[in-house]
Amino acid sequence: MRQQMGLWGLLGALLVLGVGQARAYYVTVDAHAEECFFEHVDAGTKLGLSFQIAEGGFLDIDVRIVGPDAKVIYEEERLTSGKYSFAAHTVGTYSFCFSNKMSTMTPKVVMFDVAVGEPPKPAEGETANKLEDMIRELTASLTAVKQEQDYMQLRDRIHRAINESTNSRVAIWSGFEAVVLVAMTMGQVFYLKRFFEVRRVV
Repeated sequence: MRQQMGLWGLLGALLVLGVGQARAYYVTVDAHAEECFFEHVDAGTKLGLSFQIAEGGFLDIDVRIVGPDAKVIYEEERLTSGKYSFAAHTVGTYSFCFSNKMSTMTPKVVMFDVAVGEPPKPAEGETANKLEDMIRELTASLTAVKQEQDYMQLRDRIHRAINESTNSRVAIWSGFEAVVLVAMTMGQVFYLKRFFEVRRVV
């Protein structure tokens, strides 16, 4: 019984202390520009980057992760979304960069998440390791669900803004057409009135 209570206590502590940090951001990357974000971690710390392009052009962007020694860890071009995780090979500051230099005029809205795990700890037994692995898997799943929810909320806001803009433009255009129609009707009435007045005089 004590052993079971001890396992549940360890599970609670790991949930509070051992899941690391997940930081979600939104950033607008202008045309011909690059935006970078930085994380300082110890060697062996697990890092993860996930991202999706929410708005702009063909919904693509260039992504690059660079280590403290200027070594390129990950680099891809024209991605719409993606995920990449790795363990820090040395202590220092790691940079996560989004480049929109290939775009001539369209800014891109990027939603991304940087997950920072806990630094490696000495082994505490097989049971503790299994629990840590289970919690990490659960945390990764929950983080993925949260990211998907954030992305859907962002897309919903964007679509709502587009719909409202379209509705306002349609309303303005309809009002303009109504004004033109009234003006043409009044012009025709005035013209016909003048036409019959001229015929009466003749």
